[in-house]
Amino acid sequence: MSAAMDQTAQIRQKARELLENKVVDCVIGYERATDGVNARPLFVYEPEEADRLIFDQTCTHNLTRYLLNRKGKPTAIVVKPCDSRAINLLLNESQLQREKIHIIGVVCPGVVERQWRQASAKLLNACQVCQQHVPVIYDVLVGELPSEPTVAEHYPDVVEMEAKSAEERQVFWKEQFSRCIRCYACRQACPGCYCPECFAERLDPLWVGIRIAPGENEVWNTIRAFHLAGRCIGCYQCEQVCPVDIPLSLLNRKLEKEVLGLFNFQAGMDAETSPPFSTFKKEEKLGIGE
Repeated sequence: MSAAMDQTAQIRQKARELLENKVVDCVIGYERATDGVNARPLFVYEPEEADRLIFDQTCTHNLTRYLLNRKGKPTAIVVKPCDSRAINLLLNESQLQREKIHIIGVVCPGVVERQWRQASAKLLNACQVCQQHVPVIYDVLVGELPSEPTVAEHYPDVVEMEAKSAEERQVFWKEQFSRCIRCYACRQACPGCYCPECFAERLDPLWVGIRIAPGENEVWNTIRAFHLAGRCIGCYQCEQVCPVDIPLSLLNRKLEKEVLGLFNFQAGMDAETSPPFSTFKKEEKLGIGE
């Protein structure tokens, strides 16, 4: 039995057990999509439906976003390592109740690029620089632990961008943001974007106009990135769903790199430590204005 088939069998067994014993009333996982190749989210409510669950390298979605719609309801969820960091973030920000969530963590070798009826052998960019293949939080772990830790350069593209001049970076991002159609797919897919009213849609005060134009696009993308500074868990969902292929992860990971350097902090590694910009410590001195 292949590793993916073994993981699938374990997930199905655990889901069936949880539903039969009424530990949860829903299991959020993956099923085979209608193209017969890729995976899509699945909500399982009955034990006999558990056999629809799968796990393989086409399971690209971060399912934790759906937990925000099931607050207070006992729910099990299948999570990859990056997804598990999102759960820690949401627990820390009091958006979820730990006792209501049963976490089925999967050891992840990385997920692949995919299109309709096509699954590539190439890993997603996120997985190529990922240093974590085991979830940081789980109730049951599915899959075999890696024999050796992964060593990968986590910010090669960020370092490359940093080497450019300020003028070159400005030209690059102006061109990227000029293609933004303000569909907000990035916001809808992001587990860290859960405000009941987004700043982009507020009229009082008016932060950003509704028209799709370079100035408004730049304000939208820049403020959203700063809202995720110290909170982005690196799942790349924003970049995957962007219909015009803006490299949003490059911007998010630049801020992640800065937060790591200044505060030695990465979002979602545990549920107790709050992101730096949600706290204030008088003794903190960052070498600015001293």
